[in-house]
Amino acid sequence: MEKIVIASNNAGKLREIRAILAPYGFEAVSQKEAGFEDEVEENGTTFAENAKLKAAAVFQALHCPVIADDSGLMVDALDGAPGVYSHRFAGENATDADRCHQLLALLAGRPAKQRTARFVCVLCYMDAKGKAHFFEGKCEGIIGTEPRGKNGFGYDPIFVCGEKTMAEMTDEEKNQISHRGNALAELKHYFGNEDKSC
Repeated sequence: MEKIVIASNNAGKLREIRAILAPYGFEAVSQKEAGFEDEVEENGTTFAENAKLKAAAVFQALHCPVIADDSGLMVDALDGAPGVYSHRFAGENATDADRCHQLLALLAGRPAKQRTARFVCVLCYMDAKGKAHFFEGKCEGIIGTEPRGKNGFGYDPIFVCGEKTMAEMTDEEKNQISHRGNALAELKHYFGNEDKSC
């Protein structure tokens, strides 16, 4: 298997990326597993900027191809918020449940047509020469009225896609339609026969 470092230690994100890339012969290792212990400050104003900040920091330390992503939830009724601030939306030390409850409170009483939203993911793949390549994926849905489901992470329990929230889907179901799955599909198309390994 070819090794690629994932610029993250987020267990849920790593599980998704590994599951999506494994059938294609890639071994995705976390930045910690690869020996990168620092925390990269995500002070960009776009998903692409934040993804590149993380990829560049890990690449400069390890000199190995890296995949970094930044992703978030964009709610139309909130002018695209929480967007790049999805993780900090309810405060620096908020839990996933806190963030979900904050968003539900802001949308309280709104009908389904005013609850449209999308998950957005931008991947930055930094190749062996340190060149950045970007890939974007989206998943359209609506914000439900209460948390449902035990799987997933982040805003998954309140993001409804079809009949289910993302937290009610199996990992396989989610990976087939998710923003991260769509972005990784674009990345896989790009890879082709390129030498991707360390």
